[in-house]
Formats: sequence, C-alpha cells, structure tokens
Amino acid sequence: MSYDFDLFVIGAGSGGIATARRAAEYGAKVGIAEFSSLGGTCVNRGCIPKKLMVYASHFPDMFEEAQGYGWSPVASTLNWQTMIGAVHKELERLNGVYQRMLDNSKVELLRGYAKFLDPHTLEIVDSADSSTPARKVTADKILIAVGGHPVMPDIPGIEHASTSDDMFLLPEQPKRLVILGGGYIGVEFACIMKGLGSEVTQIIRKEKILRGFDEDIQTLVQEAMQQHGIRILDSSYPTAIEKTSEGLKVTLAGKYQETVMADVLLAALGRQPNLQNLGLENAGVEIDKKAITVDEYSRTSQPNIFAVGDCTDRINLTPVAINEGRAFADTEFGGKSRIMSYENVPSAVFSTPEAATVGLTEAEAREKYGDALKIYRARFKPLYHTLTGRDERTMVKLVVDQTTDRVLGAHMVGPYAAEIIQGMAIALKMGAKKADFDATVGIHPSTAEEFVTLR
Repeated sequence: MSYDFDLFVIGAGSGGIATARRAAEYGAKVGIAEFSSLGGTCVNRGCIPKKLMVYASHFPDMFEEAQGYGWSPVASTLNWQTMIGAVHKELERLNGVYQRMLDNSKVELLRGYAKFLDPHTLEIVDSADSSTPARKVTADKILIAVGGHPVMPDIPGIEHASTSDDMFLLPEQPKRLVILGGGYIGVEFACIMKGLGSEVTQIIRKEKILRGFDEDIQTLVQEAMQQHGIRILDSSYPTAIEKTSEGLKVTLAGKYQETVMADVLLAALGRQPNLQNLGLENAGVEIDKKAITVDEYSRTSQPNIFAVGDCTDRINLTPVAINEGRAFADTEFGGKSRIMSYENVPSAVFSTPEAATVGLTEAEAREKYGDALKIYRARFKPLYHTLTGRDERTMVKLVVDQTTDRVLGAHMVGPYAAEIIQGMAIALKMGAKKADFDATVGIHPSTAEEFVTLR
C-alpha cells in the first residue's frame, strides 16, 4: 500500500523533532504536526526559559558576595518586563532555529492538531484557521511525541491558581508567591522567585521536598532554601483557595492549620501525558495509568505506531525523549537496532543551591544490596564562600558496592552540580569502581576534586 509519508510524527517538541530529523537522514519521507511553538515544553515553557530565569535570580547574591572580594556595594533593581522580554526573544530565536532544522532535513511541518482516524490515517486540523478544511494524511509508521501538561488538583478555588506554563507570562513580578508541591518544578521556581525578590511560601504534603531524590540532597537543599528565607510548610495541604481584595487566600490543613496570602499561587503538583483528543481508540493504542503503553522499542499495542517522551511516562526528561526517538529512528529506518537504556540517567534540580544526581540513591542501593554498601560523603564550605561571609554548604556523595567496588550512585549539592555530575555519569555508565576514582588525580582547588579524594 502507498502512503503519504514513511513516518509521521505527532508533536514537534525536542523528542519529535530529533526523531523526524534522524529518520529523514536515513532517506525516509517524514511529516510532523504541531499546533503550538516548535520545541515543545522544554524550549517554550520549561528547561530553557526556566534556566534563564535561574541565571537572573543569582545576580543579587553575586552583587552582595562581591563585597567580600573588595568590590563596592551595588544598588540594582530588577525590571521584570525587560527580563521576561529578553527571555521570550531568545525563545523566538530558538523557534526559528528549529524551523530551519526541519527545513534543512526536508521534514514537512503541518500546523495543527493531529487525530487518529485509523492506525495509518491522521486528520490534521489547522490550529490558526478554523475555516481551513482538515487535511488527511497517511503514514506507514506514526510516532506520538505529544509530551505532557501540568496537573491541577481538585481543590475549591483552584481556578485561581497558575501553572508552571504561566510563570513565563506574568505581566509583573508577584510580591507574594505561594507554591503547592515539593517536586523539582516547585523547588526551582521557589528559588528563582526568592532570588528575584519575591516573598515565597512553599506548601508540601511530605516532611521533605524532592521526593525520590537521595535523602542527603533533600535535606541539604531544603535547609538551604529555608536559610535563604523561603518558608516551607511541610506535612500540610490546601483545602480551599479564595480570591479576595487583598489577594488569594489559601486555607491549609495538616501540620500548619492557617491561611496564607498570595498574589500568585503556583500549582506544581506534577504533570501527565497530553492524550486528550488524539483519537487513540480509533487506532487501537492502549494506555495504562493515563500514559501510552510501549515496549522497549517504544512500540505501542499497534505495531506501526510508536511513542516517546513524557506521553509514555517513563523518565520524563528532554534528553531521554531525544534518545528514545533516535533509537526508534535508528532501529526502524537506519537498520541499527538499539534500545534506550534507563540505567544511570543523570538529572539535576536547578535550585539554589543546585543539586544533581546519577545512579542509585542510598535508599535504593540499600534495598538492593543490603549491608554490602559503603557511603562516602563530604560536606564543606566551598572556597568561594571563604571570603563572602555566607554559611553555604556543598555536599558530594558516592554510593559504593563493597563486594565489587562498583560506584552505584553519585550525588551532589552545590554550585555547578549539574556540570560536575554530567562527568560522573560517564564514569558510572562505564562501570567505574571506587578504585578508579581513587586513582584519578584531582584538579585543585575545585569542588569536583572532592569526588576523587573521598575516603
């Protein structure tokens, strides 16, 4: 049977675009549908704009810390509109880059929403012009790469809350920000907005933030956030949100039975796949727990339909979606069968201080290896802060299997943690042993050298 495309991709986020371009490199005729800006969540509503705001939030501390090195005091104020405008200008530039990448790869972009009519047929409805007739396209293989969206809790008055998507669109900086949720999104925005000068209150159901991360990371980041003036109300949850003339009134239950006031209330309570209106039932694609079910080759229950990225709810990170997509393209179009490995995938939290991790947490390793573990840990004031006067702490940690001497996990809290753990990830991926770390000469003076001097 003849099809319009060898591969059609639904969703032009990082994973979808990477897959489309890789398949096109192998000679496939590829189409891709997107109703919004190119680059998906990461480029437009996540990684990139958030990291730019992280940088912006660090300047007030840098101005003050510079005095310890002999610089005169700096009087500076933030122009919110200028910062947000500069961020959006960069996002526009990146969208242009993605468009050129698709054009250069000869991938046809169809603007609109895609919906399955059957396993090989899609209907594309123009998102910009509802009067334009829907276009039907057929494809031998179809890849779903639609990402996810923020989850809103069922709380009276939740319609007054904002999501992480909205934080980059605020017309002015909120003086009072209340955040629901202790995951990495909530933690990052708490640190960003506090650094920019907002009063920040974070409400979490558990005793500690960053559930699923190593306990030392949880503890040290939470202590630092509180030391920096972020109020964390643990073991508490909202029961009602009310819009008043003085702002949003959030009523709490649990450990802190009180009300807190906010100019903006950020609901950062997780994300779930964007599966609404895809017509998956028309294609026989199965879902489980609101995510698309896939095998190790990213194949769905329909043999010609595949899915990668957050819509499969495996490891929801941009580089993972890209790797999954390229593995699919290599296998299906490049004659290079391979699968994505989910072991030793590094990740970071761009909080203040920054945290990063790769491999098993101490708790995970103890559950798997029992008493065979040995933990190597150092907590210290970095050299930079010996002159700033700040009581900031950095932590480095290795989790080691004593039986084999293999390093099972590496964790860090402190400046440039993500940059340092990226290098540690290569070592763990290669099966490095503690003896390999010990035999490596450190770079002095640096924080990274602590990983090779732990005893």
